[in-house]
Formats: sequence, C-alpha cells, structure tokens
Amino acid sequence: MSSTTRHRLSLAGVLRLGRPSDIWFKPALSAVAAVAPPNLALLALGRLDLAMYTMAGSLCALYGHNRPYAARARALARVVLGMVGGLAVALLAASLTTDAVVLVTVGALMAAVQKAVCDATRIGPPGNVVLTFISSASLFAPQSLGQVPAHAGLALAAGAWAWLVGMAPGLLRPHGPERRATAQALDAAAAYAATGGTAEVHARARAASVTAVHAAWQSLLAAGARPDRTRRTLERLLIRAEVALAAPADTDPERLRAWARDLRGAGPVSGIGSPHDPTGELLGVDTELALPRRPLRHRLAPLAPIAVRTATGCALAGYASLALGVGRPYWALVTAASLYQANVTLTWSRGVQRVVGNLVGVLVFAAVTPLAQLHPAALVLLCLAFNFGAEALISRNYWLGSVCVTPMALLITEFARSQDPGRLITERIADTLVGALVGFVAAVAVTNRRAGDRIEHALTTVERARERADRLLAEPHPQPRALTTAGRDLTAALADLRATADAASGEWWQRALPTERVVLAEQSGHRTLAATARHRGLAPLDHDTGRTTEDVRP
Repeated sequence: MSSTTRHRLSLAGVLRLGRPSDIWFKPALSAVAAVAPPNLALLALGRLDLAMYTMAGSLCALYGHNRPYAARARALARVVLGMVGGLAVALLAASLTTDAVVLVTVGALMAAVQKAVCDATRIGPPGNVVLTFISSASLFAPQSLGQVPAHAGLALAAGAWAWLVGMAPGLLRPHGPERRATAQALDAAAAYAATGGTAEVHARARAASVTAVHAAWQSLLAAGARPDRTRRTLERLLIRAEVALAAPADTDPERLRAWARDLRGAGPVSGIGSPHDPTGELLGVDTELALPRRPLRHRLAPLAPIAVRTATGCALAGYASLALGVGRPYWALVTAASLYQANVTLTWSRGVQRVVGNLVGVLVFAAVTPLAQLHPAALVLLCLAFNFGAEALISRNYWLGSVCVTPMALLITEFARSQDPGRLITERIADTLVGALVGFVAAVAVTNRRAGDRIEHALTTVERARERADRLLAEPHPQPRALTTAGRDLTAALADLRATADAASGEWWQRALPTERVVLAEQSGHRTLAATARHRGLAPLDHDTGRTTEDVRP
C-alpha cells in the first residue's frame, strides 16, 4: 500500500538557528589562510583587479574538511581542477562573445554540470555554489583571449596554496576526521540507546544512528588501509556503536558519550577490547577497500532531473534579470543555482533563507562601505573578516552565513574599480528576488519523476542485502568476514533507503510513495542487523527469549 504526501510551503523553523558544527572554526580559518596571502600580495603590487582570479583558487580551501586526509588530498585536487577548468571555460566564453543571452546560457549549463557532479561525488559543503559563483561572475568579466592562460594560471597557483592549507592540519592531527566521524556515531548510538519515547521517536533515532555509523565506517574506508593503533581503536569503538544498535537496552549511553568526548579531545585514543578477526583484518575493512566503486556515470544518471531543473531555473533567472535591465545577471543565476536541494520542499526552505540572508547582507554592506572606501587595505581586511564570518556562521543556518557572504561578494566587485554603492545594493536586491522567485518556479515546474523509481531501487537493494545476510545466518557456521561484509552492506542499504525516502517525500507531482513498504523494509532490515551482531558475538542475548533486545522490539 502506498501513501500520498501533502506538501505545504511552511515557514516554521526555516530561519531557526541550530548548533554550530563541531569544526566550524576549521573552514573559517582555512578560508582566511587561503585568501589572505594572495590578496595581500596583490595589494602590495597594486593589482587588486586580479583578485577575482586568485579568489577562485583560494576558495577551494572551503572543501573537504570532513574527509580523512588521504581522501581529502584527492578531493581537494579535483576541486581545484574543477574550479580552474570552470573558470577557464567562462573566461574563454567571455573573450569570444559579449552577448549577454549567450553568456547566461553558458552559465546555466555550467551550473547544471557543477550541481550534478558535486552531488554525484558527494563533495559536501559548500557544494556547487562557490564553483557556480566564480564561473558565472567570470562570464561577465572583460576578457581577451590572450589573457585567459595567465588568469587561469593565477587561479591554479592560488588553488595549489589552498590545497596546502587544507592538508596542513593533518600534520598535527592525522586522524582528526575519522575521530570526529566515530564520535558522531557514538553520540547517535547513545541517543538511540537512551530513547524512551514513542515508537516514532525510536524509529527516527535508530535511522539517525544507522546513518551515522555508516558514515563513520565510510570515513575509515576513505582513509585507506592503514593498520595503525588509532585506526584499530576507532574500528573497535564503531563496533560498540553497532552493539548499541543491536541491543540498546543493554547499552550504557553515558559510556558511549564519554568515548565520544575523548575522541573530540586532543589526547590519544584509549584502547578498547573487542572481538576481532584472528587473521588480523578487523571487520573486513581491507576486503571492502578492494571492491570497485560505482562509475561516475552511474551516479550521475539519477541526477538528470536535478540537472535539468538547475539549468532551466538558472537560465530563466538570468534572462529575467536581463529583461529588467540589471547589469549583473549572474547574481540572479547564482541565486537560482543556490536554491536547488534534494527536493522541492527543501528548495523552498533554502529560497527563504537565501532571500532573508541577502537582504540583511546588503544592509551590512551599506554600513561597511564607507570604511571599505578609505583604503584598499581596508577593503581586503573586510573581505577576510566576512570570509571568516560566513564559514563560522553558515553551519548554524544558511541565512546567517549569507549575511556575511553577500557583503563579501559585493566588496569583491570593488577590487577592480570603485562603484556606486546605491546601484550595487539595488541590483543585488533585484537579482536576489528575481533569482529566488524564478528559480523556485522552475523547481516546481521541472518534476523529478525518478524520485519514486529511486525508492523502488533502494527497497530492492535493502531486500537483497537482507536476504544475503539471512542466508549467511542460516548456515551452521557462517564465515565471520562474509557476515561482517553482509551486515555492513545492509547498513549502507538502510541508510540509503532512509535518505532516498526523505528526499522523495518532499518532492512534488509524483505518484504516491510506498511508505508502508519502506517502514516494513526498515524494520526487517534492522532485525537482521541485530541478528548479525548476535552471531558475531557482539550483542548480548535476552535471557528470557534467547534473542537480542532489538529482536523483541515492535
């Protein structure tokens, strides 16, 4: 049986501030460290007009802060190449034509590609928005064909510096990202173990803990095969989180939280005993590292509706801005590109946050403009301050970060030449409203019919993973490594099913969703997970029933 979801454009909670991320200061400090040297060098040389190109490379330092350093090195390198490649295409287009309609079209197509690739690779915050901002702004920068290599070279040099900035913390805290991911998994498992509310609260906490545990394992996998003591201890702590999923009633939440606090500290990770594979390979991690990854084209295919939505919305927003006579249509284009989330409901929320943040941000710009015009050094320092503020605040709510992003973007336009603040403010407000309105209309009009298909695929994946685990459990002596891998595959499938169902529930104009099938698949999947933990000797049995606590939960 399926259910039909009713959608409302609610404002409740859209602007509510959340807790800052655990590492809010890391991207904030990295932004300053990456942006300051190139900008100060250009200031000393009297060439702040080139700052837009160095900013393109410097802003790459915002990416990859949740990734282990081995994976971060690869991710940051790809971001730098993607940023410089997008910049080069934009500058080439700007040197070949000044037709605004053509340039907006190119910008919209680039925004769609950037959105799809960032989502497919799961690069994480800030996603495609920074890439689209740089490439779209560059489309309208006066350019000659002979200048393109030098300007792209400046971006590449700044990007190399940003790569070094992003990797530098690994010298002091080489396991920092894995420790944070494991701590989050332990906290989520503790919250699940402590659940004493309704069945709905219990189910939400369980889904959140499964997702956090899966993310932590993925973090360890991304770190590569490094059999050091810290990695082994983190793996054993994740086993304890899995124990909490299998037998929450027999788990001490405070003990899990204490381990999480220790991981977030600066001291060494204390050892903890745990069952392990006698061959020395704990939980089949090395085996999983050898498995081939899905090709990028297979990950891009489901994102085609989102890419079409992005291209359509950005193009229409840019055309509307041109029709209104605004001199910078790329602002409307970028506003539209920043809206698109996993579904229409989330897109609406992001649109509200974007508009509020930008409107407050232009007021901040108006207040600081007299100071910025005192001296070029003041302009550079204000941009650095807003860089820090944007990254420090955006994790609390997108609109709060936009309050700093907006004046920073406006101040960047002052690097090339001094401009009329009143006109800048008027154009930015107009483009924000046009981009948000047209972008959201495009999100509603361009339907994502594949959302339902993705649920069916996710359900099939869960069922197959559960059947495989059940077959192993039915054997008299299941092979430990195979059982571990089957359990982790099921964990990943359940996490993907929950994410897919949440995304589809906020999508409009589609057939009714198989809500009951999703609930039943999750319940049976979690029972099988508990059984795998029991057979691996991780979860205690209920002495009255002979089953784990999770087996007897409704």
